[in-house]
Formats: sequence, structure tokens, C-alpha cells
Amino acid sequence: MKITVAKSAGFCMGVRRAVELVLDASNKNPGPIYTYGPLIHNPQVLSLLEEKGISVLDEIPPQGSGTVLIRAHGVPPETREQLKSTGFTVIDATCPHVIKVQTIIARHAKQGYASIIIGDRDHPEVVGLLGYAQGRGYVIGSLEEMEGLSKFDKAIVVVQTTQNSLFFKEICHWTKQNAPHYKIFNTICDATEKRQAEVNQIASSVDSVIVVGGHNSGNTSRLVEIVRQAGRPVQHIETEDELDAAALASASSIGITAGASTPNWIIRKVYRALERMQYKRQQWLRRLLFDLQRTLLLTSIYVAIGAGGLCYACLKLQGVQFSLKSVLIAMLYVLSMHVFNNLTGGKADQYNDPDRAIFYERFRVPLGILAFLSVAAGLLIAYAMGRLPFFILLTMSIAGFSYNLKLMPKGLRHGQYNRIRDIPGSKTVLIAVAWGMVTSIIPALSFTGSISVSAVITFIWATCMVFVRTALFDILDMQGDRIVGRETLPILIGESRTIYFLKILLFFSLGTILGFSALGLITNFGIVLSLSSIFLYIVLLTYERQHMHPGVGLEFLVETHFVMAGLLTLSWSLLRFGEL
Repeated sequence: MKITVAKSAGFCMGVRRAVELVLDASNKNPGPIYTYGPLIHNPQVLSLLEEKGISVLDEIPPQGSGTVLIRAHGVPPETREQLKSTGFTVIDATCPHVIKVQTIIARHAKQGYASIIIGDRDHPEVVGLLGYAQGRGYVIGSLEEMEGLSKFDKAIVVVQTTQNSLFFKEICHWTKQNAPHYKIFNTICDATEKRQAEVNQIASSVDSVIVVGGHNSGNTSRLVEIVRQAGRPVQHIETEDELDAAALASASSIGITAGASTPNWIIRKVYRALERMQYKRQQWLRRLLFDLQRTLLLTSIYVAIGAGGLCYACLKLQGVQFSLKSVLIAMLYVLSMHVFNNLTGGKADQYNDPDRAIFYERFRVPLGILAFLSVAAGLLIAYAMGRLPFFILLTMSIAGFSYNLKLMPKGLRHGQYNRIRDIPGSKTVLIAVAWGMVTSIIPALSFTGSISVSAVITFIWATCMVFVRTALFDILDMQGDRIVGRETLPILIGESRTIYFLKILLFFSLGTILGFSALGLITNFGIVLSLSSIFLYIVLLTYERQHMHPGVGLEFLVETHFVMAGLLTLSWSLLRFGEL
């Protein structure tokens, strides 16, 4: 079964901006936080906001305090002013595309124009737009209503930003024929037009389509209508629990799209549910391999194997003899830290990776024992290699275990930064540095008692590779991290800038390993190991161009580049020297 996810699926720019504004406000502003009316048309997001203590304000009280966010759909201007005069701090989360329509109506209303709004009469965006028409606004929901409207000497025609583009074209055609002096403005959001065009294209190439979004969402319902018009079976669902597996049993290809107010974590849950459904229909070997992949990822065993492979590669780059103890230290440290931090800081996994959240809740005790035994075993091995490696690993382990814990005494917790993880961008940097230490610096100290130039070069390369890997996962987890108030690199600088930075970092790491290999400062194995950097770049590019979607396959592929580094090292050693 082939699964195709629409590139335009999920939050549009305006909805993303509104959700980010309200989450940022709840994470940073003291006092009560409200939204004036439901922020967006998605019950899961609204339920989430309610859990975070963000209330919906349906009526304006005589007096108010705290912060109120104006919903993405906008409000009439008098409502905004009333909220301010009542005593609220107002944050305007109106979609910029809606603001554009408001501006067009307000400007022409001052010049005496009537405003004809093509849209749904009761939709909050349309209600807000009418407030800018100075009493000369008219809502049209059908061609018959347009035909029955009185003729105006001066009028403009605008359209609700999420309206059906085919319906608007029909109104435009009638207007040009019957009222050519009217000014027509196509104010349908580009994202809406793209979303509707894409779902039409997908519907023509798949057996069935899943449309994810609120049942009361207008733009989501229009996507369902487009699929039905294309003659394809369609399921309109809010969550993966509503999937009708029986109806999809005979489908060899399925398309997924989502409304503008559907969060990424809901789409990911649906994708993962279909992914599981897909492998249940495969032969037993394919099902076994899929279950094995999931188990290795959930337990962090695969990432630990990758750390061992990276350590092996770093030893070879430095020209240091293979050390099983060094490889085991890297594997045990990474395993313990990943398991422990998933146990103590997994709140975001409820949105980013619900399977992991359920797994860690179900097996909390044995996983906790695994983390403790792993770090203890790693420290014992490090102690056998020398005091300096032991104390470095002990310090790193304490810092790792403290990452999600509140370190400030309860009476002193007045600031924003009470835990290491509260430091913006700390997660990506600290994970990368920790991996670099256990895979290159500690092994070097164990053998020579000092840090050589080759060890520093290897540390830089390994740290860059782990940074790219971790930042890519941060991109996938942006919405969940923002919900829990975690300020990762993509949240600080944005997704597109982060991807651009990661590409530069990969080119830098590639240049580093090739350049210093040519200069003889690290072994010429660096030329072979450059394949690992190239592999990770291809994975990053594949994700950026949306040829792969967040799921078990993508996560496994990202972690595989470390395993690949270890396999390249093993192959190089056996072919060239006949030894490890």
C-alpha cells in the first residue's frame, strides 16, 4: 500500500502563527490567558489549549485582566477596541491574509463602496469582515443570492480566504457579465488554492483519500467535497481512531491531506496508523522487520548501536587501535541518557511520538532499571580504563541525568530557567557535544592520556554529524516542543533557516574530513567515511522535498547513518588490514 501525504497538509501560515502566538503567550506571560472565541476550528487543538489553562472568552465582561488573543479569523474593529478598553492586553493573532481582506473592505467603505463578501454567513471570518464595511456589507453564499442582490453604483467583490475557488470563479464570471463596473478582488488564500488543487491531483492518482481535520472546519469540508467530485472514496476524520480499516482493505494507494487547522501531530498519528496497517497486510517477514525497527527505536537500542558505530569510526580516523571498551562506553552512555530523558522529559512525546509516550508509560520500571544499569556499567568500564575517563564520564552522566530536573531550590524558582533544558537551544548542542566526547575524546584520553590534533578534528566531525541528526528530529518535533515550552533551534530560528544551517554544517563536516585526510592530520579513512556525511545530506534533502514523511522509516534512516559509519569502518579494516 502506497501512502501519499499532501505537501500542503496541515497548518497554514495564519493558523500556525495564531497557535504559536497563544502557546508563546501561555509559556511566557503571567496571569490568565484567553482567546476571544475558539482560536481555530480544531477540537484537538482547543482541548490542548484548555489543558494549558487557556480559556475561551465568548463575551466581553465589563472589566477584564490578563491577555486576550484575537482568533485567526479576526473580529470586527469595535470588538478589538472594546477588549482593550475593558482592561485586557490584546494580542492580535488574525491571519495576515484576513487582515488584507479587512484592509481592502475598510479602504473602499470610506469611499462609499458596498462590499459583497462571498462566503459562509455565520463563519467568524465573515462576521469580522462585515465589521469593516460600515453597514454596507452583503454576504453571498450562492449564485442565486448574487443574482437576487440589488445593483450598486459602486461595489467591490471579495471572498472568504478559505472559500471554494471554483465557486468564486462562478461568481466572477456572472459579475463580469452582469455588473462589469464592480471591482473584484480574489482574496482566497494562496495556501487554500494550493491545498484544493493538490487534493484534486492526489484524488486522481490514488484509490482512496483520508481528509484529516475538524468536522466543523469549513476549509476541511471543502477538501472532502473536492474528493467526492473527483469520484474517489473519502474519509473525513479528526483522529486516527476514526479510520475505517475495512473500507481501506482493498486500497493499494491512499492519499492523506488535512485542513488548515489540523496540527502536524494529528497527521503524523494518522500516517503512523496507516503505516502499521500497511505492514499488517504484508508477508510475515516484512511485518517482523517493521516490528523489529519499531522496537529498536522505541528502546533506543538502535541509537546506542549507532553511537558504537560512530565511536569505532572515530577510533579509525585517529589511527587508534580498536577498543571494545571505548565502543561499549559510547553505547552504554547514549543508551542510558536517551532512555532516562525519555522517562523524565517525555511530555512532548504525547504529540511528537505517541507510540513512544505509551511505550515508556507502560514499561517505566524496566526502562528505568535499564538506564541505571547502562550508566553503571559504562562507569565501571571507564574506571578500568583510567581515572580521567571515569571522572569525565561521571560528570557527563550527572549532567545528563540533571537535564530535565529542576535544579533551583523551590523558593528561588522565580526566573524562566530552572532546568538545563530551559536554556534555549541547549538540547541540540549538549547532545552533540556529549556524543562527541564519548566517541572521540574519552577514547583518545584512554590510550594516550592527552588530546591530539586528530582527536580534536574527529571530535568536530562527530559533533557536527550528531548536531545535524538531533536538529532534524527537532524539526519533526517542533509543534510538540512548542506546546511544552521547549525552545529548540528550529523554534528559535525557524524550520527553513534550520535546514539551511544544517546543509552548511554538513558541507563543513565533509570538507573537514576530506581536507584533513588529505593533509595527513587524520587517517585517509576519512575519504571513505565522507560517504556517511553524504548519506545524511541525502536524507535531509529527501525530507526537505517531502519525498519522505515522519514515521518509523524516516527515523530509522536518520539513525542508520551512524550504523553505516561503523559498517564502513569494519569493511575498511577487514579489506585493508584483515583485522578490526
